[in-house]
Amino acid sequence: MQCELLEEQVKPNPRELVITLVSVMCDNKSTMNLKKNQEGDFKLTCGGEAYSNFQIKFRKDEIEWAADGGDFFEVFKMINSGTSVINKVKSR
Repeated sequence: MQCELLEEQVKPNPRELVITLVSVMCDNKSTMNLKKNQEGDFKLTCGGEAYSNFQIKFRKDEIEWAADGGDFFEVFKMINSGTSVINKVKSR
């Protein structure tokens, strides 16, 4: 899904995003969570998988910093640079 369409699914000032990914090599599905901690910073977790499994071309902290700045278009672009692409985003 295009990053512009995904960005529209994000609620204003979200405290959590649940990102569903699909592998481009097969139909395996994975989940990533971006959730604000007590300090108000986003932290990325990969649903029990290692971040390196996704082969994203950006460091995990770069994605977290973009999310802290509210630039979810950039977050989605970075995540889509790996071997899985975003299928769906839910936010609250």
